[in-house]
Amino acid sequence: MPGGTPGAAPLVPGARGPVGSGSRAAVAGPGGGAAFARPALTELRLSAFAGRRATAHTLGPVTLFTGPSGSGKTTTLRAYEALARLGAGEALEEVFPDAADLVPERARPDAEGRRGFRIGCTVDGPAGPVRLDLAVQAEPRLRIVGERLTRHGRTLLATALRDPGRSAVQAEWLTAGAAPVTRAPLPDDLLGTALLPLRVAGKTEGQREVLAAAEQVVLGLRSVFPCEPRPEGMRTPVPPGEGRLLRHCGNLAEVLHRTHTECPRRHRRLAAVAGAGCVGPVTGLGVEELPDGMVRAVLERGGGRPATPLGRLGDGELRYLALALTLLTGPGVLAMDRIAEVPEAMQSLTLLADDLDRGLDGRQARELVGLAAAIAGDGHIRVAAAAGTVTAEDARGVAGVTVVDLTP
Repeated sequence: MPGGTPGAAPLVPGARGPVGSGSRAAVAGPGGGAAFARPALTELRLSAFAGRRATAHTLGPVTLFTGPSGSGKTTTLRAYEALARLGAGEALEEVFPDAADLVPERARPDAEGRRGFRIGCTVDGPAGPVRLDLAVQAEPRLRIVGERLTRHGRTLLATALRDPGRSAVQAEWLTAGAAPVTRAPLPDDLLGTALLPLRVAGKTEGQREVLAAAEQVVLGLRSVFPCEPRPEGMRTPVPPGEGRLLRHCGNLAEVLHRTHTECPRRHRRLAAVAGAGCVGPVTGLGVEELPDGMVRAVLERGGGRPATPLGRLGDGELRYLALALTLLTGPGVLAMDRIAEVPEAMQSLTLLADDLDRGLDGRQARELVGLAAAIAGDGHIRVAAAAGTVTAEDARGVAGVTVVDLTP
């Protein structure tokens, strides 16, 4: 495949110390300590993806991508979400239904007519920085043709397409036991790294290192919630339900109904944040149960003033409230892939938001970025978002905020 598809080069075991006694043991990072107690994606690479080539972005607790229309903001966030979905075990065709459109325009097919794209990332955590690089063939058939997982320069997993007639890639991962590597076929439509915890026994030091690195990457990728608030769907009452916020936030009132009763402390904080981003005085966020069994959320005004149903708010106010709610909650309140087998104290959440400041005025955008930076400070929440130039300029210099300018 053009552009240097990663192959399955032999793995050479190095003389490193033990990584722990189990698959989730912490591995010392550079200098003997781990800078990240929780797995976090710290670099996103678009080696050849749509209009981006040879691009690597360093990500901080809050990262804002900015630039003119067509500069690649949405493309960059899409690559992040695609890796997250693959890490959660989704099949390639579900993640890339329009894969041919993601092949760089100038990519030439090889002698067999194959074209594709390449993306990757680095996830930092207890095991130190771990790199994942992925090569995807989009034409003539969608499949993963190369995957490489590396830690401290040592390859832990490598796959390559050996037989185009089979729906599998040849994989080899570090064993560092009686045999230096283990070889086996893996499906060509699933992320091999996500399959390793089911395939590796963890009996040797090499296997434990592979497991620690793979689980760190999977945990870092799966902890993502893409949020795209659509005000037009947030104005009408909704039936009460499990109270998990959907991607487009159409069930905002249902979620507020839940947080009002189950998370009163967070609910009060959200009400305070609402007062900073909505017009007029706000003394609280209430939820009304209507005669037909539906629920609607209201802004409580105080001073004997009638409450304002959220349906009467402007688009910017509704988007502001939805994004603030996402920041102030966690995986248990969001419709996302929860990682039940990992303690919550070891999990983090990354909010992906395209057009973060769309419909927001300058005050709302500044309040939202400030809230994101403050909450991200404890390591539980991270944000990767696209923002306009004014919002990005205002955010420069804010502690914990990284601004990435994609201007060509």
